[in-house]
Amino acid sequence: MLRTNSGPRTQDVSNLEALGPPQLAVPTLSTAQAALACPGQGPHGQQTSSGKKPSTVIAQGLMKYNAEGRIQNIRLMDSLNASGQMAPGMVGWLIGSMSLQHQQESSANITNIQLDYSGIQMSFHKERFSANILFEFDIDLRLPFNNKIVKTHVCMNLVVEFWLEKDEFGRRDLVIGDCHVEPSSIYMTVLTEDISPKMKHFLHNFRGTLAKVIPNPVESQVCPLIGEILRQLDVKLMKSLMEQAVAHKFNQL
Repeated sequence: MLRTNSGPRTQDVSNLEALGPPQLAVPTLSTAQAALACPGQGPHGQQTSSGKKPSTVIAQGLMKYNAEGRIQNIRLMDSLNASGQMAPGMVGWLIGSMSLQHQQESSANITNIQLDYSGIQMSFHKERFSANILFEFDIDLRLPFNNKIVKTHVCMNLVVEFWLEKDEFGRRDLVIGDCHVEPSSIYMTVLTEDISPKMKHFLHNFRGTLAKVIPNPVESQVCPLIGEILRQLDVKLMKSLMEQAVAHKFNQL
């Protein structure tokens, strides 16, 4: 049985300034170089041979439910316009001063989405499991004052917690807890060269705006999928893994 402790959380942006803004890497990089530069990527642990690991179930489920396609279909410009999080200089200049035609000519499209299926990191702390999922994508920006598309590369981590909890009959249920994008993990790299001064000013504001806006639509697309996927986990396997972890014999989920 599976119970949900909480759904995808609404992103709290009040503490983003304390965490610091996402990084805007300079100089510009190719897509391949940007992928290598994403924080948090590195060697992955060995696979275990017994049964389906939680990380395997999550990876297969995300592929089955086409999580990449769902993220790529996010209407990012609509989210930016509706958020109220635009930097002060951008509200009048980028949105308010535009004609309807110019607003329609502007776009911010997510492309080249990649989830690191083989690198889902599992951890266990205080009787709770945690899955850390790295994904990255490009954002193609087109603005009326600019004749070309400016491409940026974005990396971020989504974390979901789940654990076993006994019901009134002593049976163990799988409970899903918090599912969210880590604000401090959002990292943006500019791929396009020869950027105009006006576009540099826009990108400086855009990186902070993105960190406040992008988590909510991503969470709303991915977290419900993870809830469906976790229903496939075998409670007996989870209990066995938890006992191994508590006994300090836990190597890799």
